[in-house]
Amino acid sequence: MSNESPTPPTAASPKPAGRCPICRRPAAEAMRPFCSPRCRDVDLHRWLSGSYVIPATEGDEEDVE
Repeated sequence: MSNESPTPPTAASPKPAGRCPICRRPAAEAMRPFCSPRCRDVDLHRWLSGSYVIPATEGDEEDVE
């Protein structure tokens, strides 16, 4: 057993950008998680048009008086 502990990531080390969720190309650091303004706008349109939906059940209505 060694006495070396794993070193935590530092703030100076860049985090990998990953892949764009729309086209799967490498994400641009300035537009993370997207690769371009086009993919960012496609994602926004999908949210606004109702393509992405967060499901709810009948019992989730906590604010009902």
